[in-house]
Amino acid sequence: MHIAAHQRGADAAAVGNLLLHLPNLLCSLLVMVLLSAFFGGIGLILVLIWLVSGVLIFHRPTESALARHVLRLRYPTPDERARLEPVWREVIARAGVEDRTYELWIEDSTSLNAVGAAGHIVGVTRFALDNLPNGELAAVLAHELGHHVGGHTWSSLLGYWYALPGRLVWRALRGVASGVFRASRACSCFLGGILALVFGGFAIATLSSLYGIPLLLLAVPYALAAVNRRAELRADQHAAALGFAPMLAAVLNKLHYAQEQQKAAAAQAAQYAQYAQYAQYGPYAQQGAVPPPKEEGRLSKLLSSHPDYHTRLHHLQPYLQQHP
Repeated sequence: MHIAAHQRGADAAAVGNLLLHLPNLLCSLLVMVLLSAFFGGIGLILVLIWLVSGVLIFHRPTESALARHVLRLRYPTPDERARLEPVWREVIARAGVEDRTYELWIEDSTSLNAVGAAGHIVGVTRFALDNLPNGELAAVLAHELGHHVGGHTWSSLLGYWYALPGRLVWRALRGVASGVFRASRACSCFLGGILALVFGGFAIATLSSLYGIPLLLLAVPYALAAVNRRAELRADQHAAALGFAPMLAAVLNKLHYAQEQQKAAAAQAAQYAQYAQYAQYGPYAQQGAVPPPKEEGRLSKLLSSHPDYHTRLHHLQPYLQQHP
């Protein structure tokens, strides 16, 4: 086993994630500064605590609490550990990663999935542990290890944490805007116009005082999704470079097949419901017919955090050609 010089780093996807969270960070900093001005000395202490709290993502007790209470993970049982550890040792031996660097967790789920989170968490579902052969399980673990080695996990969590105050205020402003709109519809046109002018003036003043930074928040989710898709491809490449390309391709094919089966089942259920309505109401059933499942729209695809399976398999082709 050759120990790598760097157990984790920050590739372009991790750096891009941090940069894209910068507008949210600035808004969060403004929120915290306003809170400190309101609460005085105690508020300043709160701001300082918030600024240094990001290091907790590498604090193992904090990570354990995050794994249990947020991600709903648990430690492996002795039987699960006996199944999982030999596969994991093969992965970290190829990657040159020390055994103590990361911790293995289990998610009680019936889906084929895995997760890499915070600074040291590598989790896999019970379904994947019970149903995948060793090679494919190793490919899944190598993919999650790729997120850690590339810095995707810590950068995402760090960006999300420091953006949280700004996100909460943004949601509050959206709620106020929605309330103003409903009030303007319920009240008279004159009162509704006054409310709209007041809220509009406040929004314009906020945008001008912050140099239009809040407008960037509208585009940030799409840019973050694009960076996350790139991070997934980077993690795939990490697993493939370790020699797990054929196994990873087999897992992706299984996931794609399961997705197609779900779509077919949903379409069949909608068709069956439509036939049942026709049998009950005859030609009048068309008025209440159950619509077929909608295809994923272009905007929803832009917000997807994972590339489609065809794209992922396409990027694996150079590695697959090395393993005929």
